[in-house]
Amino acid sequence: MVKHIAQTNSLVNCWISELRNVEVQEDRMRFRRNMERIGEVIAYEISKGLQYETEEITTPLGVYNAKKLSTQPVIATIFRAGFPLFNGMMNFFDKADSAFVAAYRKHKQDGSFFINQQYVTCPDLEGRPLIIADPMLATGSSLLLALDELLVFGKPSEVHIVVVIACTEGVAAVKSKFPDFNIWAADIDDELTAKAYIVPGLGDAGDLSFGNKLQI
Repeated sequence: MVKHIAQTNSLVNCWISELRNVEVQEDRMRFRRNMERIGEVIAYEISKGLQYETEEITTPLGVYNAKKLSTQPVIATIFRAGFPLFNGMMNFFDKADSAFVAAYRKHKQDGSFFINQQYVTCPDLEGRPLIIADPMLATGSSLLLALDELLVFGKPSEVHIVVVIACTEGVAAVKSKFPDFNIWAADIDDELTAKAYIVPGLGDAGDLSFGNKLQI
């Protein structure tokens, strides 16, 4: 399943517009908050399809048959750009466990790059929903590498990939390798630059959230 959120009019469209706007991007806190809010909305949408069970609880005036998640999900993200989106997911899945992947594009002098993945930490995934938050899905290379590493920790009951801006090429790459995984994209663009940046996209989500970086 690929869910394109922006195809339905909602406040998410307004937040996407602000994320893309070069003038609004100068407000770093607003950029992070818009990422976080999109994470919250998609977390709510994902929660509708998870498995629940009934739990009897006592209120001040009686007994109530409440609903609770049968299994808490694991929320994963990729350092560092994914943190605001991840925080939004955790605001809603507040009892979830977390997984983290440290990966980034290592650029060569000729303009090409490879994915440098240095660190993965994850709880047992066996039989649990896995939700991975990564704001930009361009070629899909870093996400696919992260998924390969995470799936070593067990077979999830279901997998949800949450992105803010996806490219059709990256979506196709993920669906080709993992056809049963669900992709939730706030918006989807059709073009990549020669350096694999999404057009019109929004730029470098990590730098816009946390400041420019140097690669040594």
